[in-house]
Amino acid sequence: MNIKDTKNLGKIIRNNRKAQKLTQADLAIAANVGVRFLVDLENGKETAQIGKVINVCKALGIIIEIKSPYEKNV
Repeated sequence: MNIKDTKNLGKIIRNNRKAQKLTQADLAIAANVGVRFLVDLENGKETAQIGKVINVCKALGIIIEIKSPYEKNV
């Protein structure tokens, strides 16, 4: 799945959270982030807190893969 923007990322996170029957509070605890951060993330708010985004994805079991046309299997 390609992430096109922050709104798309937020939708993916929200859908995965709901599929796992987690509340925002449950996920915030599991990812060690605040509920307010999670609400903003699910709503597609742009943020520079990539570490927190990665923690949320890890807590949901989402794998992040970055592909570059300029690098081979780094």
